[in-house]
Amino acid sequence: MRIHIATDHAGLDFSTHLISHLGAAGHDVVDHGPVEYDALDDYPAFCINAAQAVVADQAAGIEALGVVFGGSGNGEQIAANKVTGVRAALVWNQSTAVLARQHNDANVISIGARQHTVEEATSFIDAFIAEPFSGDERHARRIAQLAEYEATGDIAGKNVDHPARR
Repeated sequence: MRIHIATDHAGLDFSTHLISHLGAAGHDVVDHGPVEYDALDDYPAFCINAAQAVVADQAAGIEALGVVFGGSGNGEQIAANKVTGVRAALVWNQSTAVLARQHNDANVISIGARQHTVEEATSFIDAFIAEPFSGDERHARRIAQLAEYEATGDIAGKNVDHPARR
């Protein structure tokens, strides 16, 4: 599987470990940066590039997922979720990693590098990669609703509030 990763300065050391770990597990790892430490770096472009690459690979039929991380993981998740077609989940334990795939078919996860040990974060990523989407109808239906809203700004028959209608 191809794994796209991105971070900010808070996760730079972790990215080195992750590239080695995932490569040793047989994954094709693509690092979207940064390549050197800069305490003032801006993570959005790194995370957006990784997220865009996941979507492009998946559209081309390539099995791909993404991992973004920073101090808390929050900003990185927000950045990744700005990309159409991305479902990025903030993961903080084994259960959230597994459920992100099982129930939400998440294609990107975000982890707070300052919130976890390298070993913990690595175990979350391994669990996320190993877990397939359940395919349950209720989960597929909800994911389709999110995609519909993303494409149209509405979910047919679900009474989405629109600012112009208030």
